[in-house]
Amino acid sequence: MMNTPEFRTACVQALEGAAARVPGLSAFVGLDGFVDQIIAVVDERRDARNYARIPTIASLAERIAAAAGRSTNVELVTTRTKLGGNGPIMANALAAFGVKVTYLGALGYPTLDPVFEEFAKNAEVHSIADPGRTDALEFEDGKLLFGKMFPLSEVTWENIEKSGKRPLVERHMAQASLVGFVNWTMLPYMSDIWEAMQSEVCPKLNGPRRWMFFDLADPEKRPIAERERALKLIASFQKHFDCILGLNEKEAFEVGEVLGFGNYDHGRAGLQALTAAIRKHVPVDTIVVHPTRHALACSGGTVDDVDGPFVSKPLITTGAGDHFNSGFVLGKLLGLTNAQALLCGVSTSGFYVRTGQSPKVSDIVGLMRDWPSQ
Repeated sequence: MMNTPEFRTACVQALEGAAARVPGLSAFVGLDGFVDQIIAVVDERRDARNYARIPTIASLAERIAAAAGRSTNVELVTTRTKLGGNGPIMANALAAFGVKVTYLGALGYPTLDPVFEEFAKNAEVHSIADPGRTDALEFEDGKLLFGKMFPLSEVTWENIEKSGKRPLVERHMAQASLVGFVNWTMLPYMSDIWEAMQSEVCPKLNGPRRWMFFDLADPEKRPIAERERALKLIASFQKHFDCILGLNEKEAFEVGEVLGFGNYDHGRAGLQALTAAIRKHVPVDTIVVHPTRHALACSGGTVDDVDGPFVSKPLITTGAGDHFNSGFVLGKLLGLTNAQALLCGVSTSGFYVRTGQSPKVSDIVGLMRDWPSQ
């Protein structure tokens, strides 16, 4: 499936037919939290107010390499300060759709960091630690994220219990339409938290199966043994939930490395084969992979592949993947097909990178109807 007008029309009809159910959906998401500074890297300073940006990561790499053995000055301009972290961004995007969101994570302790105050107006938020900090250097061909994550070592099962949030976790894991745990890489004790949940919370669950979403968030820096443990724990949740593992292109190849796969081509056919192979070896309901230009999902033996509304010069890219995830799980919650859920995902991220705003359902319907040219 490449993405045709007929397909988009059918998805619009399905989405509009299910949209009235969105306010009845609920999501419990955690457990990270960051303050993001979106930064431009200056190439040429023209005057006090005007400058030209270094356009690509490769250009910056050349400048840095040229300074080896000498030194250089690199000017950074903060263009925006915003809430960050995979969890808050995804949760905020779900709330923009109209989903009732409860968030638990690192948003400031004992008081909320001001950057999350607007988020707290749109969702029920609970915090047990201070947020991390991210300097996000954005370029036309990607972004470089420099994180200061030491406060996230306070996000532990013990602190969840000490702060009195365990009943909150138990209630929402038993009732929420969607449970989402993201940014495993930046949370050093996430696997321990998952183990505690599986031994202490999950055995008490009953009722209909509901959705659970995971995002490892660039696990390259974590040892392979820890990545293997995380994948096994994610698969173990499938006993109690219909689980979705979300990956970007880089993360998909990193998971392939953990699973001992050989080389897969980065082209469309190679990514389809890799997605199916991950689904075979990580037995969850759905594996979803989102490169920048298209997205793939596999449940069972079928891989759906949908093109997105790619934009060469986005207004913002930090948070695009989290917006894709929110759109994809919205589609799954509403009972859409994998292909239709993928279209919801790429439309959500496409709207966000063009406007810097989290879309409403009507916004992604509008984007599907008036699909931008490449």
